[in-house]
Amino acid sequence: MLAEIITIGDEILIGQIVDSNSAFMGKELNKIGVDVYQISSISDDKQHILNAIDEAKNRADIILITGGLGPTKDDITKHTICEYFNDTLVENTEVLHHIEVLFAKYISTPISDINRQQALVPSTAKVLMNQYGTAPGMWLEKEGKVFVSMPGVPFEMKGLMKNEVLPRLQKRFDRPYILHKTVHTYGMGESAVAKKIEDWENDLPSFIKLAYLPNLGKVRLRLSARGDNKKLLEDTIEDRILALHEIIGDIIVGYEDDEAIEARIGYLLKKRNETLALAESCTGGKIAESFTAIAGASQYFNGGVVTYATQSKVDILGINPDSIEEFSVTSAEVAQAMAEAVKKKFKSDYAIATTGNAGPTKGDGGVDVGTVFIAISTPQNTFVKKYEFGNLRERVIGKTVHKSFELLLEELKNN
Repeated sequence: MLAEIITIGDEILIGQIVDSNSAFMGKELNKIGVDVYQISSISDDKQHILNAIDEAKNRADIILITGGLGPTKDDITKHTICEYFNDTLVENTEVLHHIEVLFAKYISTPISDINRQQALVPSTAKVLMNQYGTAPGMWLEKEGKVFVSMPGVPFEMKGLMKNEVLPRLQKRFDRPYILHKTVHTYGMGESAVAKKIEDWENDLPSFIKLAYLPNLGKVRLRLSARGDNKKLLEDTIEDRILALHEIIGDIIVGYEDDEAIEARIGYLLKKRNETLALAESCTGGKIAESFTAIAGASQYFNGGVVTYATQSKVDILGINPDSIEEFSVTSAEVAQAMAEAVKKKFKSDYAIATTGNAGPTKGDGGVDVGTVFIAISTPQNTFVKKYEFGNLRERVIGKTVHKSFELLLEELKNN
């Protein structure tokens, strides 16, 4: 069972917005056993839309279209779909009533004829009610293929997918089971992981495929199984993961549906009634951002400082200027002093400190781009690790964040 996704809008093609709709739809379709064969982003042009729909029909059983359903003249999707199906637009009284209710409840400006025109739909379409907006979804069929048009606004599209489209697709088509299990590993590169699990990978049954998904100090291993016997798929995946733990259990930190590594750190700190503080330089607050994104983080995260400039390390953390002069602002000695100072300042049990050069120039520390020191201060001691993370600024920062998590998690697991 194949689907194709078409997103319409010049704003996608010029990079003004990121197409997050396709990622959401692809993930949700896969959950119900539908493979996405192709994703296309096209312009707000009638002939382009007509060609894309017709080509998709020859490749897929389900064609999902988002965008171009607004009330303005540049929103041409509905009229183009009408032309493709040799149909005409008719007013749907239920949609019109819904639009009038939305305006009466939530919109201060009077409803206009342009807004009322959103109640016009192709006469042969099944209307999918959009609870979060004025543009309805539309379900049409031709030559055994299903075509669904939805608004491009992400929360409106998601509501229609969950409440209308996915349940209808499940009733309309027989589908195989597609199961995924993604294992998260930290602290070992992709090629090293692949070498360690080579025999395990070669022994996977034909209905299970393995994909390596590396990213900034971590590698995700995604097992994908397909078949008609759901229990067989589930049991086989679990058996293979147990065998994987025998080989690389020391670097496995969780699974895709599990909590993120920073949430795991938070759980352990909370369980032990311990706290954390941060002194960030080269990471610019990104470690703190990761923790504060988690609900309830105030139970274990006491706070942090971003001492980005050299003088701020002296003024805020009290780092001895002589140490900076002797060892450099980017050094193991300064990283250690930062971690111990912020732990004391926030009266915490643990602290992370980062100092390094993310580039593009050498900066105050005079060290090579990509040189980073990470300090972890614990109730017992403080240790510092030095890393060379390359010369791409974004990757240096990202790798420092992830390596900080890895070091602290390892310390919490071992003590």
